[in-house]
Amino acid sequence: MLEAIERVIFSPEEIQKRVAELGRQIAQDYKNSAAKDPYKRPLLVVGILKGAMPFMADLIRHMDIPLEYDFIAVSSYRNGTVPGEVRILKDLDRAIGQRDILIVEDIVDTGHTLRSILRRLASRDPASLRVCTLLDKPQRREVEVPIDYVGFVLPENVFVVGYGLDYAELYRNLPFIGVLKPEYIRASSC
Repeated sequence: MLEAIERVIFSPEEIQKRVAELGRQIAQDYKNSAAKDPYKRPLLVVGILKGAMPFMADLIRHMDIPLEYDFIAVSSYRNGTVPGEVRILKDLDRAIGQRDILIVEDIVDTGHTLRSILRRLASRDPASLRVCTLLDKPQRREVEVPIDYVGFVLPENVFVVGYGLDYAELYRNLPFIGVLKPEYIRASSC
């Protein structure tokens, strides 16, 4: 798999350091001001499958507050890397009305997927709804979406894989985030 990587953008060490910082910051924020659930239920962390799973697993280990977690799975790409209609493949297993919700996403690119998820969850009347993303890719943004916590801003418009991010379901298990060589994108989509 390493032969498909042009270069590493974020090393495993950089990722783990930033994830720990984010986890501590989020925990502090929810201890101090974000807890709005009138029933005092713990924060519900919602991971967007499949890409956010490694990030979310590491993130919650650094959050020293009571929390529960759940997952939602969506499909937003039809052919390769072209955004399409956002479809829910797996919904949440529990009601979220009047709960504090933190959405954990791997990457915010065009914003369409996140906007669709936010609208869907907001319609269920959560007490609060915040977003944490590992990567923000503002160069590709087509719709504005609120992002409360950002791990890294991608410095350029490149296709990245690793640490949960994939191309055609491959490369998710790489411990770093790297740029996929263009010839591997073309070869995989033929």
